[in-house]
Amino acid sequence: MQSYNLSHLKQLEAEAIFIMREVAAQFEKPVLLFSGGKDSIVMVRLAQKAFWPAKFPFPLMHIDTGHNFEETLAFRDKLVEQTGARLIIRSVQDSIDKGRAVEEKGLNPSRNSLQTITLLDAIEEFKFDAAFGGARRDEEKARAKERFFSHRDEFGQWDPKNQRPELWNLFNGKKHAGEHFRVFPLSNWTEMDVWQYITMEGLEIPSIYFTHKRTIVNRGGMLLAKSNYITLLNGESYEERQIRYRTVGDMTITGAVESDAATLEEIIQEVASARVTERGSRADDKRSEAAMEDRKKQGYF
Repeated sequence: MQSYNLSHLKQLEAEAIFIMREVAAQFEKPVLLFSGGKDSIVMVRLAQKAFWPAKFPFPLMHIDTGHNFEETLAFRDKLVEQTGARLIIRSVQDSIDKGRAVEEKGLNPSRNSLQTITLLDAIEEFKFDAAFGGARRDEEKARAKERFFSHRDEFGQWDPKNQRPELWNLFNGKKHAGEHFRVFPLSNWTEMDVWQYITMEGLEIPSIYFTHKRTIVNRGGMLLAKSNYITLLNGESYEERQIRYRTVGDMTITGAVESDAATLEEIIQEVASARVTERGSRADDKRSEAAMEDRKKQGYF
């Protein structure tokens, strides 16, 4: 069994729990955004610890694009049943049907950016005033700019040049009517911390995080899974490879990595030697140099 710096993980855990309790104290209607990925799974465990022996006092919400991995959806439903949490699902397809969102054109459209519209509509529908997210500062440069408490205006937008200071664990949750906050308790965690915490806590995770054979297409070095949402381009063909996923998103944009890691310990060893960040396999982050920041300004996760 690999040795971990438990004091370091416990410090991160204590910080995240403190932030969750602060949100419960300062806000009336918080919600935890849940994707079924490893970060949101850790968030659920932290919420359980923060409010034990009571159930955590907010629902989970999944913004369903319709392009999910089946394994992730199955795990989501299983976790909800095990925890007894309330799950809210809002669909991008419904936003399209209502004319609120417009499907991208072209051979391989992505619904990733359309999640923003569905999310903001859901926040307005339920009058949520705080939404927990699992973003970490090591994922992407735009996320490194954001505070624990990220203020969003009445349009759900984020202004990176106008953020509130956070000194000595003092978090300012004051807002005007119609505004809300995104809250990121895992801000100071790294991908390695997440995997070590999952191992320490013995958390169950979706099977796609472990090595398995899958039919993929190599699109410019990105290994995309075969699905009904992907159309082969000229010169492309499907092949079978031994892969796993470091991050979970839409099937249309989430690339796999070739891997034989079949256990949590092997995943940790692999992450320790990786030279590409986990979001290096996400096509949505490659659309422009400021792709993530642009989407966050519009109200993205």
